[in-house]
Amino acid sequence: MTRSAHLRARSEAEAAALPPLMARAEHLAGTVLLGEHGRRRSGMGDDFWQYRPVMAGDALRDIDWRRSGKSDAQFVRQREWQIAQSVMIWADDAASMRFTSNDDLPEKSDRARLLALAVAILLNRAGERVGLTGHTLPPRRGAAQIARLAEALTQDSDEEYGTPDLRGLLPHGRALFLSDFMGEIDGVSSALTKAADRGVQGVLLHILDPAEEAFPYRGRTIFESVGGTLSHETLKASDLRARYMDRLAARKDELQTLCLATGWQYGLHHTSDSAQSALLWLYRAFDGGHA
Repeated sequence: MTRSAHLRARSEAEAAALPPLMARAEHLAGTVLLGEHGRRRSGMGDDFWQYRPVMAGDALRDIDWRRSGKSDAQFVRQREWQIAQSVMIWADDAASMRFTSNDDLPEKSDRARLLALAVAILLNRAGERVGLTGHTLPPRRGAAQIARLAEALTQDSDEEYGTPDLRGLLPHGRALFLSDFMGEIDGVSSALTKAADRGVQGVLLHILDPAEEAFPYRGRTIFESVGGTLSHETLKASDLRARYMDRLAARKDELQTLCLATGWQYGLHHTSDSAQSALLWLYRAFDGGHA
């Protein structure tokens, strides 16, 4: 298959996945009862926060033409409530997220996208502005924004492992990172530290396949990365189990320590568990005022 044919096939697959993802996320979000959100207040929008350069997705009406007239660039006038009520999402789209150990289980990427979109739907209904990191989708409200999120979330990356993308992360805003965090820990550490330095509070959801938690492999086994760049063959997979379990436990400890140090919340979710329980935990994490 030529590169153009491969890209076309992938684009068609992503387009086909969009309506089901939206329907599933809407249904999932509908299972969570929304109480009084409590973040709306009188005078909302009166407090000036900062000017920022115009980004893709900004409406012309948001541009402050007086400030823009003083330079060669265009600027948007942001108010404090817009920053405080903005949630930026990073859902890992790397190859490692496309792993599943069983045809009856969803891929990690599927669960991450479903939860990301369902959270966005709930937050949007509660008056929040939601967007994606990476300067691809600035935070906005409304049904059109949810549709844009759904489309963006169906795209895959060719990278083997993902690293949180902080581009577009608003100072003193909030964020949600969803990943298996199987890559180098330095990237995650740097991202959370920089986010905390900007006053960003957030939630980190660690998503694993149950086989990655239990390591049920025995005998001759060939381990290959989903992206195909890494491969390891062993005649006695069981001999690797103790070392693997130690490294997994260490990774969980590292992530929890990072979250504790930066004021973020850590959550662990297995794809064998219900998406509803994960969504309820995520929504409470945001609604509880800790993120």
